[in-house]
Amino acid sequence: MSASDDPRRVHFQSPEYLVDRLDAIADLFDTDRTNLLIEAIRDYLEETAESDTFQNLVATKYYDDELDFETVKELVGAETAQRLRLLKADLATEPLDLQPPTDASIYDGEIPSHDPDDSATHSHDT
Repeated sequence: MSASDDPRRVHFQSPEYLVDRLDAIADLFDTDRTNLLIEAIRDYLEETAESDTFQNLVATKYYDDELDFETVKELVGAETAQRLRLLKADLATEPLDLQPPTDASIYDGEIPSHDPDDSATHSHDT
């Protein structure tokens, strides 16, 4: 068991009816309240981490320097955190100041145009 898997005692208040229901379910499954709580928390964390809303929130907070990389890695996993790190680095760089080429024309001198209203009035009969 690694240090991060070591149990930690936590204490919280809960409505009595939830504890009663939890104990009844634990009895049905022949387990204890702690195991059910750990499983429920694990499921919730995994489901939340996969949510687009949650990932967008984490990305926004990371890009705004409100979360550090290690926290992001804990929240969304190493692969997504690394992707966010690369995107953040890319956003931080100055855009390339590229001028359009002067010695090449991709339109052979004439630039085509498109009028969406014009194409809507023509039918394509077959």
